[in-house]
Order: sequence, then C-alpha cells, then structure tokens
Amino acid sequence: MAILINLDLMLAKRKLKSRELAAYVGITEQNLSLLKSGKVKGIRFATLEKICERLACQPGDILSWEPDDGETKDDAGELL
Repeated sequence: MAILINLDLMLAKRKLKSRELAAYVGITEQNLSLLKSGKVKGIRFATLEKICERLACQPGDILSWEPDDGETKDDAGELL
C-alpha cells in the first residue's frame, strides 16, 4: 500500500508558500520538501498537528492511502 502526501495541493488551496509553512511548523524547508515528495518514513504527530493547524485542515486532507498495483479493493474499500 502507498501513502500519498497531498501537501502541495493544500498549500496551493491556502495560497501559502512552503517557506512560510516550514517556519510556522519549526522545520527546515529541506525537511518539508522531503515530506512533500514522500521521501520520509514517518512524521511526528506534533509536526502533523502544526501543519494541520496552519493549513486549517484535517490529517486526511494531507495524507491519503492508495493500494499498490496488484492489490484490489471491494465495493466497501476493503482489500480482497
């Protein structure tokens, strides 16, 4: 399964620059860039909370799950 990061979409919707979000959250622009590209293994809840606070959104607005190729879901979204 793949977790997708929709942070660029939320930044565009809020008309906010990555630099501004990184400063608000207290992380480097480099780390925010890695997060946006999905090249991180995890995120601290405190960091996710600050991101959601600044973007006025829910974690599900930023993170989504998509099955890998070969995985199939039934009509209820459950893996078969």
